[in-house]
Amino acid sequence: MGAPLGGDGYRQKLRFRDGVARGRSNVNVLILMSDEHAAGVAGFAGHKTAHTPCLDQLSTQGTCFTAAYTSSPLCVPARASFATGQYVHELGAWDNAHAYDGSTPGWGHRLQAAGVRCESIGKLHFRNANAPTGFDRQIRPMHIHEGIGSVWMLDRSASAAQPERARNLLRPIGAGESKYNTYDRLVAEEAVRWLSDPAKTARPWVLYVGLVAPHYPMTVPREYLDLYDPDAIELPRLHPRNGHARHPWVDAMAAYMPIDESLSDPERQLAQQCYLGLVSFMDEQIGKVVRALDASGQRTQTLVIYTSDHGDNLGTRGLWAKGSLYKESVGIPLILSGPSVPMGKKCQTPVSIMDLGTTILEASGIGGTSGHGQSLLPIATSSDDLDRVVFSEFHAVGSPSGGFMVCDGRFKYHYYVGYEPELFDVLADPDEQEDLAGRQSHRGVLQSFERRLRAICDPEQMDAQAKLAQQRAMESFGGASAVRGLGTPGYTPVPDALLTQLPRSTDSD
Repeated sequence: MGAPLGGDGYRQKLRFRDGVARGRSNVNVLILMSDEHAAGVAGFAGHKTAHTPCLDQLSTQGTCFTAAYTSSPLCVPARASFATGQYVHELGAWDNAHAYDGSTPGWGHRLQAAGVRCESIGKLHFRNANAPTGFDRQIRPMHIHEGIGSVWMLDRSASAAQPERARNLLRPIGAGESKYNTYDRLVAEEAVRWLSDPAKTARPWVLYVGLVAPHYPMTVPREYLDLYDPDAIELPRLHPRNGHARHPWVDAMAAYMPIDESLSDPERQLAQQCYLGLVSFMDEQIGKVVRALDASGQRTQTLVIYTSDHGDNLGTRGLWAKGSLYKESVGIPLILSGPSVPMGKKCQTPVSIMDLGTTILEASGIGGTSGHGQSLLPIATSSDDLDRVVFSEFHAVGSPSGGFMVCDGRFKYHYYVGYEPELFDVLADPDEQEDLAGRQSHRGVLQSFERRLRAICDPEQMDAQAKLAQQRAMESFGGASAVRGLGTPGYTPVPDALLTQLPRSTDSD
């Protein structure tokens, strides 16, 4: 069996002098993170219609990880794990109301301690801009709404179903300019400005750039929508109306947030077209930033990382947005391009968003690990390790109990507390259509994956801890009836102050 997530990996020793790493390389790191980009919706991923020329080029210039997963298919928990390399259950980042506040040190703090310039531009989705989350400076930082986030997610009971919120979640659907689109343009402009400033790049640096697209609402500027022929958009075949029997745990989640039921077929088709348009819009913003890096003359000494926090179900199984453990939601795109990274390679070793912190530390020459992660740099240059294990979990948005995913390069296992598990052979069945959990022939595989899960955590105990934390948080806001009207209306709004043409920044400790 290969090294599991959290193994020794490829490590270097920390050596400090007056707070600055000695012997550190001069490799910079540019992290480009989108929001809700499904791993398969890109040209480099083999999608037939997705127009992503900038990401496709980045992929040919580096290594694409074809089995990359998030630590949790929800924004705030995933980003907390990204910042620290810790599991969601270790951080208590159960939902979009429990955001990262810097109390658990992450890779950013290590960079600061080593004297490496570490700044951010755009969406982070942490507690707030004043929390010491490891950045020297935050430019146009977007965090959870009013520091409390999606408080309504705390009540996961069936009686707290959100049909009205679900009806409006993707809307408005169609051509237009949302505040998210405007914000992303400004974030890209800020990144171009940053990379063009010799004062910023005079010494080794790490820059994080966070875009919102292709996150809903499904509103996209006309020129990107028109890249796609609506008549060529096919609705997902794997759907309850076509005979697909949803797992009871998934069915309960869908009943809590019945997005698909609120859409007509023309709206479903238009939403798919808009999502593709948003991916292309995001791709163009990525291209602006990468071209600015090229123009700065630092491309050959910079590791570029592209990824997303999680995916989107996009109507498959009658599900939209995120929250499921299926590949559409839990899979993420991941590209590395830069010094010593193989060009044009497709790496099938299972990897995680939790590996990025350790990768950043290694590329910066600091070494060591960030939480449970391993550096992707030696993984990219090694033979595929299909035995490596990756873990993800979900505790929010109407899930009746904790959901846990454990996978390697061959099998993907879903454990739902109080429900029957699922097992998929992702090599033979990449679309995860045939559940093998009930087959006698796979009983041994099922048992081995449950052992792997329980080596990471006790799922029943974690489920109880999540629900207790959410109950206590609800009580602090005045109880279940009070929280249903609190927090974000559906998705985090962009504060108007971030949409001005003037640079907006926040210095952090």
